[in-house]
Amino acid sequence: MTDAAVAPATPARAGWLRTHLRGPLDLWERLGLRARVTGLFAFGALLLSLLMGGLAFFTTSHFLVSDQVNAAITKTGVEAITLQTALISHPRPSIKSVLADIDSSSGSQSVLLYQGNEYLSTFTLSSASLPPDLLKLVRSGTPATQNFVLDGNPQVAVGIPLPAANARYFAIFDLTDLDHTLHVLALALALGGLITTMLGGVIGRLASGRSLRPLTAVSRAAVAIARGDLDTRLRATTEDPDLTGLTQSFNMMVDQLQERIERDARFTSDVSHELRSPLTTLSNSLNVLEAHADELTPRAQRALELLGADLRRFERMVAELLEISRTDTSAADVSLEYVDAGELVRQSVAAGTRTVSQSVPPPIVWVDPVLDGAILSVDKRRFERIMANLLENAALYGGGATRVAAEHGPDRRGQATVVVAVEDHGPGVALGERRRIFERFYRGQASGRRGVSTGTGLGLALVAEHVRLMGGLVGIEDAPGGGARFTVELPVTEYEGEDA
Repeated sequence: MTDAAVAPATPARAGWLRTHLRGPLDLWERLGLRARVTGLFAFGALLLSLLMGGLAFFTTSHFLVSDQVNAAITKTGVEAITLQTALISHPRPSIKSVLADIDSSSGSQSVLLYQGNEYLSTFTLSSASLPPDLLKLVRSGTPATQNFVLDGNPQVAVGIPLPAANARYFAIFDLTDLDHTLHVLALALALGGLITTMLGGVIGRLASGRSLRPLTAVSRAAVAIARGDLDTRLRATTEDPDLTGLTQSFNMMVDQLQERIERDARFTSDVSHELRSPLTTLSNSLNVLEAHADELTPRAQRALELLGADLRRFERMVAELLEISRTDTSAADVSLEYVDAGELVRQSVAAGTRTVSQSVPPPIVWVDPVLDGAILSVDKRRFERIMANLLENAALYGGGATRVAAEHGPDRRGQATVVVAVEDHGPGVALGERRRIFERFYRGQASGRRGVSTGTGLGLALVAEHVRLMGGLVGIEDAPGGGARFTVELPVTEYEGEDA
């Protein structure tokens, strides 16, 4: 063989393979680990069933067919000797009666070619029914055997030349019963392979479930930690020594993470507390200066205004940092009380509107009549802070809130909810920013518009924290008329006490 006979793996061929295998590989990669293990077990059981079933079927069929053919050859040889003796010993033998006796004893059909004539044991068979190759071999003086199909049924024909009588004898044996037996055997093996494959899948499912149980525990613990439950730990087990290291490493990692978060939270709290004292001094000094602002030059008055705006913004930022640090250290004081949903929204919007710039018109407040009598269990102070922050955010970046709506929300695990939405007519929030808009100090595309704003970058982060502490959800979507629509979803409470 020359080197040219070997086809190299060209880049085009590799690209073709990647293109045609990409679909199945992507589907396989999208399956879960447990599904992959189950599929591999089932596939292995299928391959084993095909291998063992095919080996059993072909071995059995080979021996059965060979046994049947050998029996046919033996019977035909005996019949040929009997027929040749009859033809030699009797000048005019009754050939039809001899063939009938032979067929009745062996269960076959016979064809005799003798002295240019054709003698048949039945009217349904003739020499034309025999395979031409078999006829040619036997006429040339060679015994032969051949399997063929006659009228849709499998047959085996045995031909033996009779040189002493100048004749050729053929016996045809029906293999229908053997063929039926092989079909039943194939069906049984296929059914056995199917059952084996299903059992392989079941065993794979059970084995993967048991093997992946520790990973399931790790996944659940990771989800709990991501939700903020930093006290979650993996339970140490002695069932599998191989997992001891994983458990210890995971718990150690969570310990370090909790320590880091608590240290950062304490640092933020300490810094905020330390800043309050000088801020108080600065604020008092600012008040003195503002009281004598008329005595200053116009340029100094402008500088005093800028200083006052930045100082108040700084004071608010410190207050918000203190509030966030208390939630981070689980020291937040949540005082829940039962209130009417509609009345709560109206009062909170009225209070929040007073903190917003007077140049922004107040929003329209709409309460769905379906909410009549709906009771919420909330911290009123925190809810008012939520509404004030959302209204201020709309004033800073959305041209002001246009509408505040309270309406029936989706059921969560069989519990009704109330959704309070604050809509504006601003540019809205891009889809890529919506997942991060409630992060601390995240400004996104709005950063370019904050040059003259008094925002601290913590307002929406505080909204998310307050809503979480009251067991609700916060979100953002497009407003029906354009702009942003911030939503606060809170669960409705079953309350049978005094009216709120």
